[in-house]
Amino acid sequence: MTVLHYLQGLFQALDMVSILDAIQRVAAILLCISVHETCHGLAALALGDPTARRQHRLSLNPLRHIDWLGLAMMFVFSFGWAKPVQVNPRYFKNPKWGMALTALAGPVSNLLLAVVLLYLEKWYLMLGIYTWIGDILFNFAMEACALSLGLGIFNLIPIPPLDGSKVLGALLPDRLYFKFMQYERFGFLLLLVLSFAGIGSHLIADCIIAVYDVMYRLVF
Repeated sequence: MTVLHYLQGLFQALDMVSILDAIQRVAAILLCISVHETCHGLAALALGDPTARRQHRLSLNPLRHIDWLGLAMMFVFSFGWAKPVQVNPRYFKNPKWGMALTALAGPVSNLLLAVVLLYLEKWYLMLGIYTWIGDILFNFAMEACALSLGLGIFNLIPIPPLDGSKVLGALLPDRLYFKFMQYERFGFLLLLVLSFAGIGSHLIADCIIAVYDVMYRLVF
C-alpha cells in the first residue's frame, strides 16, 4: 500500500463529527486560558505592577499564553496549565493582598465568562433562527462554559501553585504565610498525583454542577 493510499484510507476513516468536537474543545480551552491569564495581568497592572504589560501578556492572543504541554494535558486529561503570568509583588503596597487579588482575578474572570456564554446560549435559543453555523457556535458556547467553570473552580483550590493558595496565604499570619509558600514547589507534584488518582474529582465535579445550576437558574 502506498503512502497516498494509506492517507486516503485514514482520512476516510476519520469521524468528521469527532474532528469538529476536538476543534471546538481546543478553541474553548484557548479562550478560557487566554481570558484567565489576561485578567491576572490586568489585575496586577491595576495594582501597580507593569510586568505583564512589559511582557505583552495583556492580550487575548492565545499564543502569548500557551504552554504546549499544558494544553495537550488539558485536552486529553482535562488537567493542564497555561504559561503563568509573572508578577512582581514589590510593586504592590501590600504584597500579600496584591498577590491574592491578582490571583483571584483569574478564577473570577472564568466565572464571569461562563455567565456571558450562558447569556449567548439563551439569546440564540430565544431568537430561534437555527443554522448549522449557529448550532456550531451554540455547542462551542456550551463547551467553553463548562471548561471556564471548571478552570475557575479548580484554580480556587488552596494548593500551590493554584490561585486559591495565594488567597489563602493572604489570610494567614506572616509566619505561617512564608512557611506555606516554602512548599509551593511540591504543590504541583501533589496536584498531579491527586488528579491522576482521581482523588477529589467527584467533589470538584459536584461543585461545578452546583455552580452551573445556580448560574443557569439566574440566566434562564
